[in-house]
Amino acid sequence: MFISLFRRSLLTLLDFTPEEIQYLLKLSKKVKAEAKTGKIYSRFHGKTLALLFEKRSTRTRCAFETAFGEEGGCPVFLSTADIQLGAKESIEDTARVLGRMFNAIQFRGFKQETAELLAEHSEVPVYNGLTDLFHPTQALADFLTLEENFGDVKGKTLCYVGDGRNNVARSLMVASAKLGTHFTVITPAELNPDDALRKQLAPVAEKSGSIITVTPDIKSVKGADAVYTDVWVSMGEDDKRAERVRLLSAYQVNKKLIDMTEKSDSIFLHCLPAVRGEEVTADIIDGTQSRVWDQAENRKHTIKAVMLATLIK
Repeated sequence: MFISLFRRSLLTLLDFTPEEIQYLLKLSKKVKAEAKTGKIYSRFHGKTLALLFEKRSTRTRCAFETAFGEEGGCPVFLSTADIQLGAKESIEDTARVLGRMFNAIQFRGFKQETAELLAEHSEVPVYNGLTDLFHPTQALADFLTLEENFGDVKGKTLCYVGDGRNNVARSLMVASAKLGTHFTVITPAELNPDDALRKQLAPVAEKSGSIITVTPDIKSVKGADAVYTDVWVSMGEDDKRAERVRLLSAYQVNKKLIDMTEKSDSIFLHCLPAVRGEEVTADIIDGTQSRVWDQAENRKHTIKAVMLATLIK
């Protein structure tokens, strides 16, 4: 099957078919293998990328800048201190200007609507580096990591333990439903993912064979091939720290929880940054079952794959 993603935006994996996601993962493996050879390709020579950041970043910024720059492209970092994004200038007007100066735009910030407006009015590919609703480039890196460990992810079980409402949990749910991975969100009822997304994904999951489960029962981690967690307090929610610690203390990923999987080959995943002693203990994130550093590296390879697929014919 011929697949072309030329000039497509990546705002959420909801917009991509299972075949298109698999294509991106296959291309990610290819560019990762290329990176190990040291050969320079310069496939983005003469191209420019606007990097819009409302939120701070380590992996997303570094992945986009290095992936684009080492291929000969020119990435330009623009924070809200540098441009008038939604301040003295509307998002629509900013998009029109950037679309005439850049070949693509990355946005990392708060509102999903901002990413969508940039894509609608810039007429160039826009990549969602994180919004409050979705984190698609992280999910691609996560599923590349899963495939590296288990091969075909169809029928495997991924358990997310923690805040079930956050952008990572939502994006993993989307990817799981598309690719036939069983996905269990283990979270207190107060932090359940929204029903609208679950209903939207129900027919998708039925078609792929994915079973999506949301439960407060920590024992539901039994049989998990991978256990995933994230920080208890997301960016912009510092005022809710005390409440989140109260709700999530029983959901810490530690040796006892990992042992509940009853699988010696289960792996641990985390999108980072991590707070050791809160959502995960040091012995787990730094232990032999941890694959978090593979995930971090894979951000670069999957992001490069997305840009190659959407910028090069």
